[in-house]
Amino acid sequence: MSDTLEKKEAQQRVDRIQAFRDELAQLESEEVLALTAEQRARLNSHLDRTLAELAGRYDVDMSASQRQISLAMRIASALGGLALCAAVFLFFYRYWGSMITPLQVGILVAIPILLLFATSWVSRKEKTLYYTSLLALVAFGSFVLNLNVLGSIFNMTPSPGAFLAWGLFALALAYGFRLRMELAAGLVLVVIYLAASIHSLSGGAWILVTERPETFLPGGLALLAIPALVRHGKQPGFLPIYRLCGLGFIFLALLVLGNAGQLTYLPFAKKAVEGIYQMSGFAAAVAAIWIGLRRHQTESVNLGSAFFAIYLFNRLFVWWWDWMPKYLLFLIVGLIALILLAAFRRLRDRTAKLETA
Repeated sequence: MSDTLEKKEAQQRVDRIQAFRDELAQLESEEVLALTAEQRARLNSHLDRTLAELAGRYDVDMSASQRQISLAMRIASALGGLALCAAVFLFFYRYWGSMITPLQVGILVAIPILLLFATSWVSRKEKTLYYTSLLALVAFGSFVLNLNVLGSIFNMTPSPGAFLAWGLFALALAYGFRLRMELAAGLVLVVIYLAASIHSLSGGAWILVTERPETFLPGGLALLAIPALVRHGKQPGFLPIYRLCGLGFIFLALLVLGNAGQLTYLPFAKKAVEGIYQMSGFAAAVAAIWIGLRRHQTESVNLGSAFFAIYLFNRLFVWWWDWMPKYLLFLIVGLIALILLAAFRRLRDRTAKLETA
């Protein structure tokens, strides 16, 4: 079992203990249950000892204030990593022109390697991943910057292969140090590489890949298939990231194509293409919600629900904006929002029943 999974289970047990104590206090205040002094002492001693062991071994949050501090630490870690990336960039910008080419190449090669060693060393010393995440982010930023600079030094022709290199480096960091942010970045970059390659093979310039949103659909589908085909026993927290990234690419591509049918590869009229992708968007959102409910995948349900609403409101504005009085349009949109709110509430209640079943 991985450290991440163990810490998650430890945090869940801490939450259950705290909820148990709160409920026990409520039951005693309502005179539903009364413990003897000996029973309460034994219970408190056991719970305190369990909490102390969990806190010492996994550095879990013992209160709501500690959770807020942990969130602040994660934000500070991300901001610190971005600031250090900026520092590396500004250092290059300030002194780069005064260095000879061999020294430039040596620095470019050495910095990501040194940062990788530092990340590895820190990951073995800390229970949490705050400093590890910070250093990994700086290593990733340095690798991205350095590959660009090396290309400029040797006058290399830009190619989508850079996205693949960046993506693989980010995935190596993610799986090596159990980092979700780097996993998401790596998946996005690899899908961009795949889309650019498909566009290039079809005869287009890879840099104009966003002009063909359909090229992102295979990568999105592949990300959805990976959780079903590849076991992540040591990193179960990675699976929702795959699903979110995959669904995100699919939903965004369908949204764009539903409004700009001229960007398609399909040999149909613009309106026909838009109709096809509009229906596909609604169908994909409903499928994500349905499958997410059946498999207890909260992220799929949430993202599917959000894009179903986006597709619906987008269509309403496109259909009615030009000819309907604006006050009436917004009134109808508001009423539909209330209907959706009620539907999503029922959906949430059903999800809660499934999770407790």
